[in-house]
Amino acid sequence: MQVIVSARHCEVPDELKERAEQHMLKLEKLAHRPVSAEVVFDADHGSRIVELRLTQAMGRVKIASAEAVDFLTALDGAVAKVKKQLTRESETRVRAGGRRSDGG
Repeated sequence: MQVIVSARHCEVPDELKERAEQHMLKLEKLAHRPVSAEVVFDADHGSRIVELRLTQAMGRVKIASAEAVDFLTALDGAVAKVKKQLTRESETRVRAGGRRSDGG
């Protein structure tokens, strides 16, 4: 899976970029057929925002963002939100007996 880490209006330390990549690789294990992931760090009027976008096969996309006073806390919050989405999706797939639950 390809992971892209970028920053808007700020500089992000390499350690934080590596941590973001590690988080996305862990989320890859939960995702059903992941294709790519994008992490965007943004600084806006003193707050730090992290947005995650995980693209899966067949055009499914999981998006989450979190805002905090520092990037590390915002990253952890956004990762938790995507993890919750992926967990909910896998539970739905199991209940549907492996079939798609979106009618297709």
